[in-house]
Amino acid sequence: MSKKIRTEAVDYLFSAILSLKDKEECYTFFEDICTINELLSLSQRFEVAKMLREKKTYLEIAEKTGASTATISRVNRSLNYGNDGYDMVFERIDQETDPSL
Repeated sequence: MSKKIRTEAVDYLFSAILSLKDKEECYTFFEDICTINELLSLSQRFEVAKMLREKKTYLEIAEKTGASTATISRVNRSLNYGNDGYDMVFERIDQETDPSL
């Protein structure tokens, strides 16, 4: 992980996020801490990552999500050369959906 983001303030933010108990609390907190556009951008990148893992084309992804090819490329680079954070979360979501995985 990049040492640039490892600060006391980021640690405190992550502690706050980890304290959230359910989706409703997430909505309440994130609506306060993020602008609507920031939250929509985060969710768009997450959807792009999901679609890239499903081997969708850039064109299919752009049409469905409205993401630019630059955003799709950036997410793809994170999937291929990042810290595997997307994969970690997607695996957990998959296990929640299908515990036999």
